[in-house]
Amino acid sequence: TRSSSMSVYRNAVWLVKGLQEYTRSGYEAAAKHFAPADLEVSLSGRSYVITGANSGLGKATAQEVANRGGTVHMVCRNQSRADAAKEEIVERSKNQNVHVHIVDMSNARQVWEFAQSFSQSSCLHVLINNAGCMVNERELTEDGLEKNFATNTLGTYILTTALIPALKKVEDPRVVTVSSGGMLTQKLNADDLQFEKGAFDGTAAYAQNKRQQVILTERWATQHKDIHFSSMHPGWADTPAVQTSMPSFHAKMQAKLRTEAMGADTVVWLAVSAAAAKQPSGLFFQDRKAVATHLPLASSRASAQEEEKLLAALDEFALKFKP
Repeated sequence: TRSSSMSVYRNAVWLVKGLQEYTRSGYEAAAKHFAPADLEVSLSGRSYVITGANSGLGKATAQEVANRGGTVHMVCRNQSRADAAKEEIVERSKNQNVHVHIVDMSNARQVWEFAQSFSQSSCLHVLINNAGCMVNERELTEDGLEKNFATNTLGTYILTTALIPALKKVEDPRVVTVSSGGMLTQKLNADDLQFEKGAFDGTAAYAQNKRQQVILTERWATQHKDIHFSSMHPGWADTPAVQTSMPSFHAKMQAKLRTEAMGADTVVWLAVSAAAAKQPSGLFFQDRKAVATHLPLASSRASAQEEEKLLAALDEFALKFKP
């Protein structure tokens, strides 16, 4: 069929691009053009919510924010892992303003409850949607939702939507969503958000969620002009998530993978630099540069109707779980 040959084409083009750009050497080439002064900022008095902050890119980002004096709110699922990460971040940064919040991002009610109580008690300048999961078997949450969708798309949608009022109260508010270049292999499929049709493929489900995050970022940017939205691709980094959910990719690519700090660099740049805030809202970044959200000739663009269908479905789910 046309769609399967198209997906073979997209995957092939993406792999070639990835080997060139997403690896450690791709980062090193891009980094020659970075302005080091962009990250020489004091974040004192600014507050950052970072999901999935106890390991990988989230932890690397939390460390960089803490190092610069920002207040860090780590949103994590596991208390002991979060506490251990917090201790390390505080010790290395000498910044005591690091707080742990236990929330399961796949549990829509918990996400709502956290956002509502946080908005009442704390101030927020930057939301970093970093938590993600790639479950390779079709698995349901206690609410009966497919787990990748519940975490990556619905959790991100609810948290962001619920925190927008808080963000609108501050100077220079931002939302950074950690997406993935893997989304380039997917065209939005608003008719099967929970992958109920056909054989389940965890990698494709993850990439589909990452495409949805990019579309949400573009939509939010048009709806909320007073907040700066961006999404980004960290490249292929050697994180615990990659080791556990993509073991064969990790084994093959290990020598070429980026460090966690390299993967987090653009997250930090988008979250803290003045240069990033000057970029138009709603764009997708890789190595501190806005890049295309579609591969050439890949027919991966969604129609306005398909995008509306995604937003309507997310809105309906969000309301269903709102406390």
